[in-house]
Amino acid sequence: MEPQSLKTILDSTFAEISQVREAFTPQLAPHEVGTITSVATGIAKVSGLPGVGFDELVKFPGDVLGIAFNLDPDQIGVVLLGEYWHLHAGDEVQRTGRVMDVAVGDGLLGRVIDPLGRPLDGNGSVASSKRLPVERPAVPIMDRAPVTVPLQTGIKVIDALIPVGRGQRELILGDRQTGKTAIAIDTILNQRGKDVLCVYCAIGQRASAVAKAVATLREKGAMDYTVLVVTEGNDPPGLAYIAPYVATSIAEAFMEAGRDVLIVYDDLTHHARAYRELSLLLRRPPGREAFPGDIFYIHSRLLERATHLCQERGGGSLTALPIIETEAQNISAYIPTNLISITDGQIYLSPSLFELGVLPAVDVGKSVSRVGGKAQRTAYRAVAGDLKLGYAQFEELETFSRFGARLDEDTRKIIEHGRRIRACLKQPEFSPVAVPAQIAVLLALTAELFDQVPLDRMTDAEEALRKAAADIPPEVCERLDTAKKLSDEDHEIIIQIARQSLADFQSKAKSESGPEKQTDSNSKLESEEES
Repeated sequence: MEPQSLKTILDSTFAEISQVREAFTPQLAPHEVGTITSVATGIAKVSGLPGVGFDELVKFPGDVLGIAFNLDPDQIGVVLLGEYWHLHAGDEVQRTGRVMDVAVGDGLLGRVIDPLGRPLDGNGSVASSKRLPVERPAVPIMDRAPVTVPLQTGIKVIDALIPVGRGQRELILGDRQTGKTAIAIDTILNQRGKDVLCVYCAIGQRASAVAKAVATLREKGAMDYTVLVVTEGNDPPGLAYIAPYVATSIAEAFMEAGRDVLIVYDDLTHHARAYRELSLLLRRPPGREAFPGDIFYIHSRLLERATHLCQERGGGSLTALPIIETEAQNISAYIPTNLISITDGQIYLSPSLFELGVLPAVDVGKSVSRVGGKAQRTAYRAVAGDLKLGYAQFEELETFSRFGARLDEDTRKIIEHGRRIRACLKQPEFSPVAVPAQIAVLLALTAELFDQVPLDRMTDAEEALRKAAADIPPEVCERLDTAKKLSDEDHEIIIQIARQSLADFQSKAKSESGPEKQTDSNSKLESEEES
């Protein structure tokens, strides 16, 4: 019985195999294969791919990818996205039939990747189940909502005078080594516990600078909610070109999930130079400063993707902080003016303020926020107008007073008050200030409580006031974090706390500046003017 059953099983199995074999018909799929005609720095010319589309990925030997950029009748120009030293004329090139995309999702949080999604932190491959193309159309106007919620940077001068809203695009520009990256890193650090995810895109940066930024974020506990997309200075220009688009797609995935996201592009000067290099190598016609004619378009289509979605689309937001490096304080150069016209305001960092030790070196007169004021908390708006006016008057009178003119008492008072404003707006790196402490300091400034404090003791006085801000009642702090207007009672509570914390410093100031000392200083000033 057993041999017979085994024979039956084998016969039925072979019969099924025979049926499947007869029913199988091999599928012939055409594959377009081209050849490399020439290879240059970061680009390749390829012939034999008549059906390739614009922005399509093509595959070279050694798993090197490239993006079809120029579509000419006889050949295509390809931007290479990897090391190309082993490529030679005559090598085969294959179409992939897809555009450049990147892995997105929560699996990227805390990771450092390159624009191709490869990990750079040594923590294994990136876990993700979803991919998005790096080039995507911006959200339609009807799907957007107004900017109504502030993005607190933790930097007093920005939150008070140049506020940024969630969904805004605020440009940071200034010369080399003036603290542009420090402002961006401080803003990322201040998002801890505020339910804001961050994407930091380093474009063509030195490896040491990137390592320092990663170490700072890791040390301060910011990597838990941050993704880093990194290209270094020795990477091919193609990677530097696609890096900000990759970072934006990663941020957009979070935004479409209803989250608030902050993205930093550090910096778009390197991005523009990489695109200029690729365009010139591909024989595209140069325009002003040898940049191609569509240099404005590549940045505008990038930054237009930053927005605040309406509630029907989830209500998420994407706030962009692009960084641009100026040369010799020339903010009217080609790329800076392009970015200024695309963005919703700019934060200008002055080298002269930096040299004077006024850090962050924000030039309030040349900086502006065209949107964030609408999203600024009411408590800030109550003091920002007087503060900006007093600071502007001080800067003008300070220049005037350098000529040795005899100043009346009101003018001296304005100058002394302005010096206290400047001293209070100074802030160390990596030390964001909470909203209640900022409001306490700003209210004390506008109430002229600092005017009796000596300049050399301003740092200690402000520190004492910030510590005393912890005594502000919880219900008042809650109103500070909302759009509700501060009542006269709330205002008086904060002023009273400030007055008590500054009493020691003010009394010492009064004792030091007695009538005799005041007379001596006046006579000294008059003798200097006569000489």
